[in-house]
Amino acid sequence: MFSLKVNGKIHQVDVEPDTPLMWVLRDTIGLTGTKFGCGVAACGACTLHLGDMPVRSCITPISAVGDNEVVTIEGLGAVQLHRVQQAWIEHQVPQCGYCQSGMIMAVSGLLQRRPNPSDEEINESITNICRCGAYPRIRKAIRSLATENKGA
Repeated sequence: MFSLKVNGKIHQVDVEPDTPLMWVLRDTIGLTGTKFGCGVAACGACTLHLGDMPVRSCITPISAVGDNEVVTIEGLGAVQLHRVQQAWIEHQVPQCGYCQSGMIMAVSGLLQRRPNPSDEEINESITNICRCGAYPRIRKAIRSLATENKGA
């Protein structure tokens, strides 16, 4: 039995210690915003925040969560749209949308650590795959958010 704090709520789950966090969230708790893509942490569709770090939940066993809070896409914009979600709308980023929850979680984590990231930092941190190829709009949305922080 594991106790998890997910999006501010405590959940008791009875799963094996090596069960990937993504499947606990989707199948046990019922939060389906975290997407399954590749199962080997290559695509980033399953990205969420563990503590204050973006992680690929398809390879993160529940036993590795510890006391860290889990924040999913459902928790990121629970009260109102997060500024990254708003930028995605303003810059019309999503096409099919499948990768977008993971992409938004990765970008929000980057901006939390680096409010005005360089292009190199964006390239190093945002390794999520977008099959639709919306990368120019993704970068434009990130740059617009970074610009908001200049002089602050």
